Amino acid sequence: MARLEGKIIAVTGPRKAEEMSRMIGKFGGTAVIRPTQGTVFLDDSQIEGQLEALMQQPPDWMILTTGVGTEALIQAAEGLGLADRFLELLGTVKLAARGYKTINVLRKLGLTPLVRDDDGTTAGLLRAMEPHDLQGSKVVLQLYGDPAPKITRMLTERGAACEELLPYRHIPPAGDEVTRLVEEIIAGSVDMVAATSTPQVRYLAEHAAKLGKLEAVIEAFEERVLAVAVGKVTAEAFHEEGIKRVLAPEEERMGNMVVAMSRHYDSEEQV
Repeated sequence: MARLEGKIIAVTGPRKAEEMSRMIGKFGGTAVIRPTQGTVFLDDSQIEGQLEALMQQPPDWMILTTGVGTEALIQAAEGLGLADRFLELLGTVKLAARGYKTINVLRKLGLTPLVRDDDGTTAGLLRAMEPHDLQGSKVVLQLYGDPAPKITRMLTERGAACEELLPYRHIPPAGDEVTRLVEEIIAGSVDMVAATSTPQVRYLAEHAAKLGKLEAVIEAFEERVLAVAVGKVTAEAFHEEGIKRVLAPEEERMGNMVVAMSRHYDSEEQV
């Protein structure tokens, strides 16, 4: 049976951390909870003003990257009494959507995106948009929790005027847990770092950079510590931060993530 005996796995997500720890324990591993993501909250103050502005000056494109973020925009519009107008807007602009959850939200609204990804990643979505001329276009990019300067820059380089919509905000965790994790990664005192969302990866990299230790962290991930992502999007965030050796299950599920960890070590032992 696949096992994680003797392995220490740092769990960076605050949500369901205890559940994941139990799963890791069932495979014989030891989980240490090191949250690199703090509170998530609906940012009404900024999003309301942005939605009202969009009604007055509709964009050419809306890029929707998550189902929950798309639903949050609809809820915010409902709160403003603008739901009908916002749904009308979605029906008239060019839509690009990433991920099956986003596609499902749109399908329930009777909408089909003009462009969708082929691999579940934002990079895949941008590739699918390459045949479309964005020069001079106004593009609204819906994100979930953290800005995406790389994506915004790519759209800008293609001639688009890009605006980010962040219906939710992530607050960095309090205390010294992230610093502690950075030191553990560099020392090799954890075998794996398991992340279940992109903000967890972003905050880890940002904090390491602030400490002047990002290069050491990247080196540790290449040589001693294995980065583990719950799915392709989180794996993509690791890659964007310079961490190339990433394990991720084919299907984005926490249980599949833990099974992939144990199978990784099984395969190493058989070599």
